[in-house]
Amino acid sequence: MTNAETTCDTLDWAALARLRDGFLSGAGAAGAYWQSRADLAAYDLTFAQRIAWKWDAVLAELKLREWTPPPGGVLDWGCGSGVAGRCVVRAFGAENFSALRQFDRSALAMEFAAVRAKSVFPQLTVNVGGAEVESPGLLVLSHVLNELPDAEREGLLRLARRSAAVLWVEPGTHADSRALIAMRERLREEFEVIAPCTHSEVCGLLAGGNERHWCHNFAAPPPGIMADSDWVRFGQRMGIDLRSLPYSFLALERRGLRSDAQRLAGWQRIVGSPRIYKGFAKLFCCQADGVRGLTLQRRDAPEVFKRLKDEESVLLVKGGTEHDKLATIEATLP
Repeated sequence: MTNAETTCDTLDWAALARLRDGFLSGAGAAGAYWQSRADLAAYDLTFAQRIAWKWDAVLAELKLREWTPPPGGVLDWGCGSGVAGRCVVRAFGAENFSALRQFDRSALAMEFAAVRAKSVFPQLTVNVGGAEVESPGLLVLSHVLNELPDAEREGLLRLARRSAAVLWVEPGTHADSRALIAMRERLREEFEVIAPCTHSEVCGLLAGGNERHWCHNFAAPPPGIMADSDWVRFGQRMGIDLRSLPYSFLALERRGLRSDAQRLAGWQRIVGSPRIYKGFAKLFCCQADGVRGLTLQRRDAPEVFKRLKDEESVLLVKGGTEHDKLATIEATLP
């Protein structure tokens, strides 16, 4: 647990506790979190890495779907320490972007994010400020909704509508997921929904009777985290379960940019965590005609059942259904 400026041994635990309390209370909406560059360095080493693990899960799924961003630059809006923008550029390759722009209400955060990005991608043009740019290209949004009053959400929607594509990750809570679904609904007429959905129809979770459900999944922390004494100490002092990484996300691409943006029509996306029993699994699945619970019998798809039982990632399935039973599976991803 170390970066160029901070190590676990030099962390300011009081500052981390203050940042944590601000995140939980939403106090950041009233002003800047960051009081010093040291705050950002400590955050980037700890809390930001947990956000990076969520982004890694999202970006891995987008690669499985064979999606790549359209040409142009990246705008990391509300960048904080810049971890989301760095994850995106690293995943798709700095050579595939014209520039990375960091924007935040905090000038201190923008400067920190830009310096970090330049150190990681020395050949990439990195700019700060200017969220009013005419065409942001790829708009990256991370953990921002719970801090935005209605007026700022409207401004963010206007910015999204000027973008070629949007990648948006939020915490996997019921409230944040439902807020992200509301954004999806207001943008889906202008954008293809790339993920997590396999369709661009009305979100099935908005149908009556589904109010208690929300769209989320769980990222896996890197192997060995629970055996890393630094991370274990961080989890204990901050009261965080290192294994729990719920997230909600949305990937959009402007309609008409490419003819094959949505490649998984007819597939079903598994939402949340499957429930595994002795000889069957219960899956909550989303597809174009809505969401519903399905039962997968082990005898019908033993390999898929084993992967689910072993807690391996199975996000997408394609197959036949009979009433509430997933009777046949033709393919799975990953």
